[in-house]
Amino acid sequence: GKSKRGKKSESVSRSSRAGLTFPVGRVSRFLREGRFAPRIGAGAPVYMAAVLEYLTAELLELAGNAAKDNKRSRVIPRHIQLAVRNDDELNTLLGGCTIAGGGVLPNIHAVLLPKNKGKKAGGKKGKR
Repeated sequence: GKSKRGKKSESVSRSSRAGLTFPVGRVSRFLREGRFAPRIGAGAPVYMAAVLEYLTAELLELAGNAAKDNKRSRVIPRHIQLAVRNDDELNTLLGGCTIAGGGVLPNIHAVLLPKNKGKKAGGKKGKR
């Protein structure tokens, strides 16, 4: 492009060119140094950074909602666990992962719940 006389044109990061927050340069470096393939295309790190950014945003959105439901202003591992396990797609993606300090979903099997005899009797009286 046209540069001003005597002054170098300021470098623009690949992340800002792609309109991303995640670092495209760092992802590119990891792809190269990780030896996943002998050659890495120019678009690959941009695409991967975009995917990672989207997944992070999605997860933080759901975890933030879980924190708000528990009347908290900070997201803790428990909120991330609740967000992941209550979302079908994220649960499939992170099915084999253990979230440290996440706990488990509150779940009591129907067989173990007590049988309320009072409710059945009340229902019969209401029908008469």
